[in-house]
Amino acid sequence: MAVETKEYRAEARFQRVSPQKARLVLDLIKGRGIQEALETARFTKKRIAPVIEKLLTSALDNAKYVSGEQGIDLDVDNLYVKQALANDGPRMKRIRPAPMGRAYRYQRRLSHIIVSVAERDGGSSQLVTRAEEPAAKPAKKSAAKKTAAKTAKKAPAKKPVAKKKAAK
Repeated sequence: MAVETKEYRAEARFQRVSPQKARLVLDLIKGRGIQEALETARFTKKRIAPVIEKLLTSALDNAKYVSGEQGIDLDVDNLYVKQALANDGPRMKRIRPAPMGRAYRYQRRLSHIIVSVAERDGGSSQLVTRAEEPAAKPAKKSAAKKTAAKTAKKAPAKKPVAKKKAAK
């Protein structure tokens, strides 16, 4: 019988940053151990990085609190960032003055950031990656290259153009 790992999460809603910019920092911490993720967020030079660091700390504190309340044995050193999302929030429509009395509309994007941590089951502190697809057989690739080489025809060599002598 497989034991399900408990997931602990924290949310920061209505953050004044576009989700695209928040995802740049979140992609750096996905799958990493909690200590490594905190250090990465601490030393990343993006405006949203301190918010994400605070969010990671909150998720870690939530994990400690819930495991203490429910009597779950939790190894904090074995936690990793299981999920890190930046979803769209509401958009604020604004108007910027434009030439000749016109106005340009633009949108200030907000985002909802969600970070969840879970305990790694194997105890390994490696980066969690996706399962790779099996490599294709090299014999098929080389055969394809050979047939492509056979079908490709060489262009005929161009003859040098002879210069005409000017008549006197």
